[in-house]
Amino acid sequence: MMNVFAVPSATAGRIERDQREVPTPSAESVRIRIEACGICHSDALTVYNVWPGISFPRVPGHEIAGRIDALGERVVGWKVGDRVGLGWHGGHCGHCDRCRRGDFLTCRSLQVPGIVYDGGYAQFAVAPANALARIPDALSASEAAPLMCAGVTTYNALRHSDARPGDLVAILGIGGLGHLGVQYAAKMGFETVAIARGESKRDLALELGAHHYIDSERGDFGAALQKLGGAKVVLATATSAKAMEPAMGGLTIDGSLTIVGASMEPLSLNTAAMIGGRHSVKAWPSGTCVDSEATMAFSAQAGVRARIEERPLDEAPAAFDRMMSGAARFRVVLTM
Repeated sequence: MMNVFAVPSATAGRIERDQREVPTPSAESVRIRIEACGICHSDALTVYNVWPGISFPRVPGHEIAGRIDALGERVVGWKVGDRVGLGWHGGHCGHCDRCRRGDFLTCRSLQVPGIVYDGGYAQFAVAPANALARIPDALSASEAAPLMCAGVTTYNALRHSDARPGDLVAILGIGGLGHLGVQYAAKMGFETVAIARGESKRDLALELGAHHYIDSERGDFGAALQKLGGAKVVLATATSAKAMEPAMGGLTIDGSLTIVGASMEPLSLNTAAMIGGRHSVKAWPSGTCVDSEATMAFSAQAGVRARIEERPLDEAPAAFDRMMSGAARFRVVLTM
């Protein structure tokens, strides 16, 4: 038997302890003995039954790090004991129009751990072998876990942007995503601007590698970015559309607002100004297992680490509440 923390029903809105039999992997899956699982804001999609079609009870968690404990009979390229990570991309169908183009992350039947199948708030999880990322020796399980979502999302968005070393890049919001975004931007060679509310995060932002800090409560941060020459990219990690809107006024020619912080609010845009500056708005999801491996490799080499608070699995409900409250600095990781 194993301990899990699951959402018991579609209307529960909470996580409860349960005991289940240790699962057996299917032919093309592996069983992971979980060592750490990051708590992501997106876990709320399961806890509060926001994502359509979830079957309950469901174990949340898609920032998983551990070791392979058992192999399905058709799994190749992996062995028991391998260190592996599992993120938002937890498998794909392989036959939809997007998968046929090799765009597995936007698969029409994307398998997200903790949503489509049971995730990481548990001692063991079963996952498709084609969704696994190898964890380098330089990272502990607790260090690797947040990189499976928060890390790969910010790293991938920046490396696929039009910004080049020396360009001005701003990170909007210094939280669970943003504190990693500042580190990645600085290590990639961008002139990095950190933008947050108030002066309380100035010292942290500079410590993380930012070259400039802008307090968004002191006025239009778009104008402040223009004084620095205009941003090639503003990476919006804040989960507020209203907070993102001033960014458009801070872009240089051909600059873009790149959104990784999800908001259900509409975003207001001055399209005339966008045309005049050839500005764009884009969004970026997480990444595949190969993207996660690239994120971990870069993080290990460049010294990028998430600031984490570790909690034992037994404290999963309280740990989830702390992450959702915004009090965590900056990621909460469950350890087994």
